[in-house]
Amino acid sequence: MPDESFVGRALPAVGPFQVGREKIREFAAAIGDTSPLSLDLDVARAAGHRDLVAPPTFSTTFTMPLIEAFLKDPAFDWDYTRMVHGDQRIVFHRPILGGDDLFTTIHVDSLTTRAGSHMLTLRCEVATAEEPVATTTSLLVTQA
Repeated sequence: MPDESFVGRALPAVGPFQVGREKIREFAAAIGDTSPLSLDLDVARAAGHRDLVAPPTFSTTFTMPLIEAFLKDPAFDWDYTRMVHGDQRIVFHRPILGGDDLFTTIHVDSLTTRAGSHMLTLRCEVATAEEPVATTTSLLVTQA
């Protein structure tokens, strides 16, 4: 059974993750996003951004490896092999931009067991050294 004492904890911030223009372009190509804001620096600047704008789901490239590392920590005792992703929400405080140095703090918001499943809600607060950028919330489910 996952360790319920983790609920309410914030893990130490990890970063910086350096957002590069080519990482944005590669991610956009991988998901089929053709927005010129993610591909053309001149278009992004003309729209008022200082650099390329990452597609909305870009944050998964750096938050999911951190979540995975936490879930595979034997101290938490999560069955990662039977996990499914139940829900995902992303709230932007501002767009993720090329040139950002981002730090991520994982918060263990809840852990419940119902109908033979453990349900875990993790929140990632993503920020630069100066300001919040995004909040992601994931509901993860595994067999009890």
